[in-house]
Amino acid sequence: MNTVHRVVLKLSAGKAGWQAADMPVLRLTTIGRKSGEPRSVMLTSPYQEGSTIVVVASRGGDDNHPAWFLNLRDNPAVEVTYQGGPVQSMHARAATAEERERLWPLVVADHKNYAGYQTKTTREIPLVLLEATD
Repeated sequence: MNTVHRVVLKLSAGKAGWQAADMPVLRLTTIGRKSGEPRSVMLTSPYQEGSTIVVVASRGGDDNHPAWFLNLRDNPAVEVTYQGGPVQSMHARAATAEERERLWPLVVADHKNYAGYQTKTTREIPLVLLEATD
């Protein structure tokens, strides 16, 4: 899906591709935990709360966390391009157990695919909070 998003963005000069499955799309850039190089991935955000953007580290229900999640876990300083807007420096963190307990039902209420992904794996799929840096 990342390749499709990138092609659509390129062909439309950044005007299309910022919405998918009734969710806003964002480009998340982390620093590779092994390479030290910037790594970008296109993600959807099923829920936003104020200026906080929630993304799901589902990897389609795979038993392993996505590489971008491992990168931000090691280095929470990230850059986010939200719906084609300007690049923002943000802080990324996994939701606490209490936050996840509150947010997970809100995420899956409108986006049941995430609930399906959770049934495919024994790992608890993390919710990641992208928060503005001051």
